[in-house]
Amino acid sequence: MEIAIGLLAIAATVLGGAWLADRFDLPAPLVLIVVGILGSYLPFVPEVALSPEVVLLGILPPLLYAAAIQTSLVDFRNNRGVILSLSVGLVLFTALGVAIFLRWALGLDFAVAFAIGAVVAPPDAVAATAIGRRIGLPRRLVSILEGESLVNDATALVSLRTALAAAGLASSVSSGGLSFGGVVLDFAWASVGGIAIGVGVALVVSVLRRHFSTEPAFDTVLSFMVPFAAYVPAEELHASGVIAVVTAGLVLGHRSPRTQTGASRISERINWSSIQFLLENAVFLLIGLQVYYVLDSVRASTLSAGQIALAAVGTLVAVLVLRPLWLVPFRFLSTRVFHNEAHAPWTHTVVLSWAGMRGVVTLAAALLLPQGPANPHRDVLVLIAVVVTIGTLLIQGTTLPTLARWLDVRGPDPREDALQAATVLQAATRSGLDVLDRMDDVDEATREMLRSRSEDRLNQMWERLGPRSGDADETPSARYRRARMQMLQAERDEVLRLRDEGRADHVVLRVVLGTLDLEETMLDRIDDQESRLAESEMLPVDTIEAPCEHLQDTDSCVEPRTPEGCEECLRDGTTWVHLRLCLQCGHVGCCDSSEMKHATAHFHETQHPVMRSIEPGEAWRWCFIDEVVG
Repeated sequence: MEIAIGLLAIAATVLGGAWLADRFDLPAPLVLIVVGILGSYLPFVPEVALSPEVVLLGILPPLLYAAAIQTSLVDFRNNRGVILSLSVGLVLFTALGVAIFLRWALGLDFAVAFAIGAVVAPPDAVAATAIGRRIGLPRRLVSILEGESLVNDATALVSLRTALAAAGLASSVSSGGLSFGGVVLDFAWASVGGIAIGVGVALVVSVLRRHFSTEPAFDTVLSFMVPFAAYVPAEELHASGVIAVVTAGLVLGHRSPRTQTGASRISERINWSSIQFLLENAVFLLIGLQVYYVLDSVRASTLSAGQIALAAVGTLVAVLVLRPLWLVPFRFLSTRVFHNEAHAPWTHTVVLSWAGMRGVVTLAAALLLPQGPANPHRDVLVLIAVVVTIGTLLIQGTTLPTLARWLDVRGPDPREDALQAATVLQAATRSGLDVLDRMDDVDEATREMLRSRSEDRLNQMWERLGPRSGDADETPSARYRRARMQMLQAERDEVLRLRDEGRADHVVLRVVLGTLDLEETMLDRIDDQESRLAESEMLPVDTIEAPCEHLQDTDSCVEPRTPEGCEECLRDGTTWVHLRLCLQCGHVGCCDSSEMKHATAHFHETQHPVMRSIEPGEAWRWCFIDEVVG
C-alpha cells in the first residue's frame, strides 16, 4: 500500500508541477527540482531513495527509446561528426579535467577522480530536449543536442566501469591485465556490440510488425518491449545497453512509416508521449528529493566543510568551463582547417557550449560508486554529482533562453515550415493524382471526388503561409474547421443520447464515437499547427526540389498592376484569400484557396510561368509549369 500511495503522490506532484510551470511559463524540470528539494525537508515526506538499478534498468531505457524514435536518423547521420566529438571527445575531456581538479582539491587516487569525472561528464537527454525545444532553438542545434545526449551516456558508463576497475572498486569487472589496449577494445566492443544488438532487435521487430502486427494494441505492447529487449542483452554481453537502445530506436523510428499502419503509429506516439512526460518529469522531482539525504550523509565525512564546498563548486565550474574550451577549438578546426560546418554561425557554437545540463544518469552513475577503503569519500562524491546536476540545470537552464535571445539564435520561422510542408504535400499529391489518372477501374464521379479532396487538403496547407487578405475574416479551410467542429459536437451529442436511451449496442456506439474522435483529432492538429507571423521577411528557403529554369530566369522584381488587391476580384466584387503576383506582366490574382482562383486562371490564359506571393513578409515564388517552389 505504501508503494502505491508513493507512486500516486509522485504522479500527482508531477502533474501539479507541470501545470505550475505551464501557468507561469517556467521550465518544468526546474520547477520540479525545486519542489523536490523543498519536499525532501518536509517531515511527512518519506525518503525516496534512488537506486542505480531502478534508474539504469527501469527509467533510462524507455526514456532513451522515447527520444530516439522521435530523432531523425537522417539528421543524426548528417551531424555525426559534431555528435561524436561531443559524445565521445568532450566526455573524455571533461572527465580528465575534473579528475585533475579533484586530485588536487581532495588528493584522490587518479582512477577514483576519473570515475567521478566520468559521472558528471555527460549532459542529459531529457534536460537538453526539454529546455532546447521549449525556447525554440534552431533544429540543427536541437538535433545535435539530442544526438549528443543519446550517445554520451555510453561513453560515460564505459569510462566509469574502466576507472572503477583500475581503482580496484569494480566487483563485476576484473582489473587484471588492464591496459590501454584493453580499454580501447572495451570501448570498441561497447560501441560495435551495442550497435549490432540494436540493429538486430530493430530488424526482428520490423519483421514482427510486417507479418503479425495488425492491431495497434499488439504493436504498442511490442514497442514497450523494445528498449528492454535491446538494453538487457547488450549489458549481459558487456556491450553498451545505451547504444543498443538508441540504435534500435533510431532504426525503428526511421522505418516506422513502412512497417507500421497509420493507426499503430498514432497509438505508439500517444502512448510514448504519455510515458515520456511522466518519466522525465518524475526524474527531476526525484533528483530534488535526494538533496536532504545526500547532505545528511556527508556530515560524517572526515573532510572539512571548506574542502567539500571547494570540491563541489569547483567541479561545477569545471564542467561549465570545459565544454566551451572543447567546442571553440573544435569549431575552429572544423571551419578553418577541415572546411566543415561553415554554414553554422558562431552564435550557434556559443549556445551549444552553454547547453550542458546534467540529469538523472549523473546521479545514478554516482550511486554506482562503492564505499570502501579505496574510496573513503564516496558520500562526498555523490554530493558533488548532485551539486553538478542541480547547478547546471539551475544556472544553464535559466540563462540559456536569455542567451539565445541575446544572440538572436532562433528556431525556424513557422511560415518557412509551412512553405516546405506545402511543397512536400504538393509533390505527394501530384504522385497520388498520377496514380489516380492511371486507374481504369474508377468511375468519373469517384475520380472527381478524390481529386477534389486532394486539392482541398493541399489548399489547406497553402493557406497557412500568409496572413488574411481581403474582406473575409477566415480562410475557407478555417471556416470548414469551425463549422465541422460544431457539426461533430452535435453528432456526438446525438450518439450519446442514443447511448443513454439504450437504443444502440455499446460496441457499435464505440466504433461511431471513435470515428468522430479521430476526425476531431485531425482538425485539432491542423489548428495547433497554424503558423504565427514573424517580424522578419520570409525569404526563399531550401526546398525539396531544385529550382527549375523558369525560376532561375525570372526576375522577382515586377511592379504590380493593382497593388491594392486581386485585379479581377476588385472588378467583379468577389473576395480573395491570398494574393499572387505574375512575374512577367505584373498581374495580381487570388490564390487557389480563393473562390475564383484568378492567379491560376491567369497562367492558363497567358502561360506566364512564374508567380510570387505578395503577402506581407513573404518572397517565395512558384512555377506553374514545373510545380516547383523557389
